[in-house]
Amino acid sequence: MTPSSTDSTTTQPLSRERLRAMPKIELHCHLDGSLRPESMLEIADATGVRLPATTADTLRQYMRADNVSSLEDYLDRFEATISVLQTPEAIERAAFELVEDAHADGVRYIEVRNAPRLNTRTGLSLDEVMEATMHGLARGEAATGTVARFIVCSLRHWSPDVSLDMAHLAARWAHRGTVAFDLAGGEAGNPASAHAAAFHYAREHFLGVTCHAGEGD
Repeated sequence: MTPSSTDSTTTQPLSRERLRAMPKIELHCHLDGSLRPESMLEIADATGVRLPATTADTLRQYMRADNVSSLEDYLDRFEATISVLQTPEAIERAAFELVEDAHADGVRYIEVRNAPRLNTRTGLSLDEVMEATMHGLARGEAATGTVARFIVCSLRHWSPDVSLDMAHLAARWAHRGTVAFDLAGGEAGNPASAHAAAFHYAREHFLGVTCHAGEGD
């Protein structure tokens, strides 16, 4: 039986509100790609960081990266968000707000990924970065009910030994909500195979593994 042309369920598009209300799972979300522009500006002002834009609207437009010509050019935009994620307070705030925003979009389970080594530029240890991240995710989960888990990233251009250290870090924090090891970053000249030992270690310690691949093309 063919629906009639007056059947509203077949002719009306889903509204933004209905789409947001639908329960979802988010498995690929970067902490340093999910900051609120307003929060970035507040953190930058408090920590003396200079951002490439001075208003929330212009910063939001900058981070959209509409005018990039390569994966590496796109990844350069992350320098802005990474620059404000160098204190425990900023990291915890970003993680908490990410879960809040995900919940508002109907997400009921989320896996957040980040490369903790990028957050150690001003002296934080890797474990201090993890502690702040987990506190933020746990606060977000408690406040919203959205279950939040974490994936430790390494980057392709880093030494394979660094990637192995990141896999070790992920395994140490598995009891606190870390669920996987990931490899990201610029692909040209940086084969994933060089980091095989890190993937093997993660699998041997019952972690999931994921790898960014094919984005450069």
